Amino acid sequence: MIINHPLLGPRDAEEFVHLGDAALVDRPDWQAGDALEQFHDYLYLRDNPAGEYRELWYHEQGDRSWLVVTRNTLTHEISKVELARDFARKQGRSA
Repeated sequence: MIINHPLLGPRDAEEFVHLGDAALVDRPDWQAGDALEQFHDYLYLRDNPAGEYRELWYHEQGDRSWLVVTRNTLTHEISKVELARDFARKQGRSA
């Protein structure tokens, strides 16, 4: 599978480490009243969708950047790749 890195261009997926759901970028507020419950869900509950899904990938054998890859889990077709910091900013989080 080829990942079109936003800064480096097309790269083989073997250069990356797949880390799962991109929702990990949206970390719970540790000061919230229900922080323990929020962190439990954040750490242990994951979606396993069939179809389009945003995933977090780390470019371990390259520039060590974090990417959010939008990929179809059935066909492995990649429709979008963006830097995780840009994704987090769009979500209203700092990276």
